[in-house]
Amino acid sequence: MADIGDQPGSGHTPVMLDRIVDLLSPALSEPGAVLVDGTLGLGGHAAALLEAHPRLHLVGLDRDTTALERSRSRLAPFGDRVDLVHAEYDDVGDVLDGLGRSEVQAVLLDLGVSSPQLDESQRGFAYSRDAPLDMRMDRTRGRTAADVVNTYSAAELTRILREYGEERFAGRIAQAIARRRSAEPFDSTRALAELVRDAIPAATRRTGGNPAKRTFQALRIEVNAELEILTRALPAALERIAAGGRIAVLSYHSLEDRITKRTLQGLATDTTPPGLPVPLPEHSPQLRLLTRGAESPAEEENQANPRAASARLRAAERIRRP
Repeated sequence: MADIGDQPGSGHTPVMLDRIVDLLSPALSEPGAVLVDGTLGLGGHAAALLEAHPRLHLVGLDRDTTALERSRSRLAPFGDRVDLVHAEYDDVGDVLDGLGRSEVQAVLLDLGVSSPQLDESQRGFAYSRDAPLDMRMDRTRGRTAADVVNTYSAAELTRILREYGEERFAGRIAQAIARRRSAEPFDSTRALAELVRDAIPAATRRTGGNPAKRTFQALRIEVNAELEILTRALPAALERIAAGGRIAVLSYHSLEDRITKRTLQGLATDTTPPGLPVPLPEHSPQLRLLTRGAESPAEEENQANPRAASARLRAAERIRRP
């Protein structure tokens, strides 16, 4: 959720900004240090780190061309200290190869939906406003949420809503979608949100916020292949971090956080086969965890920027190259 709340006139700062600067700064103070921001958004975290480290070079990636153009303007004062690339963040290896950089000192991944995507109604991410049923982060390619809703089987829709939205009424919603689309295809967020509300038992609608929230989350994850990209991106990014380098990952739902936790903890564990008398150096941990579990924003930040409330931050330092 890159730079949630960080938009002109919002008065908000990027999520957990001070903590991220604190966590990444020890790896960024030397001349020639390189930071990869794989989900650049509006460039709020990146700008703060560039200001804090005058000799830092930024490689910023984003799949959203609108976000890239806005961050390009915001980061223009940093001149040639910035390289911005339109790319998925699991392409980080190819991007760095193209720039002639084999290693970097830090990686930041701020996952999810950025403020422009949520606040520009035509993007179709928000269930609270009527808009085309799109939800693509990269509007230059790929299927839309309307494509998914109108063409996936009821069984596939059920699976997506259950796995990605953790929706307990996934089957009921999927069957309702299948019945409705046979008469008229879905093309708007309002039509889908109303159908989800009607498909869920009335007693359930009284608590837990908008009943369409989980369905919209599930469709967004499917449309943008978010979990598949994260699963590929974490190893690709970690492979490029130099010894002493650091990574910070901001997640916004349990599925993302689970993948991040598993990846970081796996590399922070000694893998010496059991029964050997001494640990083997080549099986010693590659990472040192910098956060105790997942850290959350302070209550003051949540009050100032409610979209930050679901954020979970994990960070690690590379202590050994494989």
